[in-house]
Amino acid sequence: MARALELIGDWWTPLILRDLFLGVNRFDGLAEDLGVSRNLLTRRLKALEENHVILRRAYQDRPKRYEYALTEAGRDLVPILLALTAWGDRWAQPDEGAPILFRHKSCGRFFEPRLVCPACGEPVRAEDIDALPGPGGAPTPGTKLVARLLAGRRTAKEGD
Repeated sequence: MARALELIGDWWTPLILRDLFLGVNRFDGLAEDLGVSRNLLTRRLKALEENHVILRRAYQDRPKRYEYALTEAGRDLVPILLALTAWGDRWAQPDEGAPILFRHKSCGRFFEPRLVCPACGEPVRAEDIDALPGPGGAPTPGTKLVARLLAGRRTAKEGD
């Protein structure tokens, strides 16, 4: 989680990714829609490009102008952004209702984004999850206690 948040964890980056997903793909459009300073937007776009979350391609030579698109890594973030949007719609929705509705292209139905188990199809809720240590888990700054806690769970599970 920490490595992911390092790439997208500030206030503006998820909004930039949302706009790119929705089709606002040019610098001036992003700046106008988000109301973000041009310097800040430039830095965020550069970081996203360097981390292969977006790509930049020229659409005009004189003056040089670029448009931006989500890479495969960026598109993989869309379900996460949808889940965050659904959470906001549930707990912080404006009085007028949800700002964006989502329709599944395959079946044409509107849906509320939610996480489901790919094996059984059941909704995933916090109380239904066992978190166990993975092969890359290690007690490092930011995970010292969590790594120990998870290691204890592995021991408890292996003893069952």
